[in-house]
Amino acid sequence: MKSNSRSTGELLPISDIAAPEVQRLRRGPTPIQNRLMEAAARAAQEQDDQSILFQHSVFCQTCLPYRDPGDKVRVWERINGRSHLKVLAGEAMNPQEGRFVEMGLPFGPKARMILMHINQRALIAQSPTIEVDDSLTQFVVRVLKLDPKGRNIRAVKDQLTRLAAASIRIGVVREGQAITVNSNIVSAFDLWFPKDERQRVLWPSTVSLSLDYYQSLILQAVPVDETHIAALSHSSLALDIYSWLAQRLHRIPVQRPQMISWLALHAQFGQGYNIDNIRKFRQVFRVALKEVLTVYPAARVGDDEAKPARQQIVNGKAVWRESAAKGLTLFHSAPPVRKLIG
Repeated sequence: MKSNSRSTGELLPISDIAAPEVQRLRRGPTPIQNRLMEAAARAAQEQDDQSILFQHSVFCQTCLPYRDPGDKVRVWERINGRSHLKVLAGEAMNPQEGRFVEMGLPFGPKARMILMHINQRALIAQSPTIEVDDSLTQFVVRVLKLDPKGRNIRAVKDQLTRLAAASIRIGVVREGQAITVNSNIVSAFDLWFPKDERQRVLWPSTVSLSLDYYQSLILQAVPVDETHIAALSHSSLALDIYSWLAQRLHRIPVQRPQMISWLALHAQFGQGYNIDNIRKFRQVFRVALKEVLTVYPAARVGDDEAKPARQQIVNGKAVWRESAAKGLTLFHSAPPVRKLIG
C-alpha cells in the first residue's frame, strides 16, 4: 500500500489513481488512450485564439446531465457552494408540424462542447450575435471527429436544439453580491433538419445569444484548451472534472492546499451513483481523473487513499471492510490555458 500523499508531502502518481482493473490492462493503448497521449504531447505548444474554448464558470462548478434523463424530466438543478444552476427544458417551433413541440434537456459531452464553441465565437467576435455556419462545421470535424454529411451529425444538432430551446437560471454569490441570470442561452436559432435525410445538414448563418447570458459570460468565462477537450470528448465526467480544475486550481493559495471530501465530490459529480455505493463512484471518478491529468499535467492533485481493508466480526460472521478514503487535495497549479483571447 502506498503511503498517504499528504503525510509524505508528495502527490500521488497519475498511474496510481486508476482503478485496479484498469491498471491490469496490458494489451496496448486503446483509441482513447492514444488520443489522450497525443493531446498531452501537444500540451506544450503555443495556443492561439482558435484553439481556446470557453466555459461559463457556473458550468465548471455545476454540470448538465451526463446521460439523457428522459423526455419526462423537464427541470435539471445543481447546487455547488455559491453557484446554482437550473435548466428548464423548452419548446421549439416545428415547421413541418406547424406547432411548438417539447424538446428534452441538453445532456452528454456534445452539449458541453457545443456550448464551449459558441462561447468562444461570441468572445472572439465581442458580440452576442455570431456567425457559426462554417466555424461549427469545422468544429464538428476537428473536435468531434464527425462527418458533417454523416447521419451521426443528428446527435450534434439534437443537442443544439435542446440548448437553444432550454431556459437557464444561473445564480452566483460573489464578493457579497448575488448575480442572477434568467434567460435562454440562445435567443434565436433555426435548428430543424431538412426533410430529405440525404441532404447535408446546414447550420444557421448566425446565432444570437441572450444579452444576459453574454454579459455574464464576459465576466465569468473560463478558458480551456480545445485539444484537451477533444481528447476527453468521450466522457461527460472527464470534461466536467477538467473544467472544474481549470476554474479552481489556479485560484488556490500557494501555501494553502484545499481538501475535498469524497462526499463533496459525490455531491458535485456523482449523478447516477447512489451514496451507499460511493466506492464504485470513487473507482469511476479516479479513471476519469487520470485521463484529465494526462492532458493537463500541470494540475497538482493528491489522492488520499483508504487504509487497508480490515476483517471484522459482524453477527458472528467475518466481514472485510475498507475504511472510507478522505478525498482529494488540490494544490495551486497553473491553468491549462495561460493566454486570453486578444
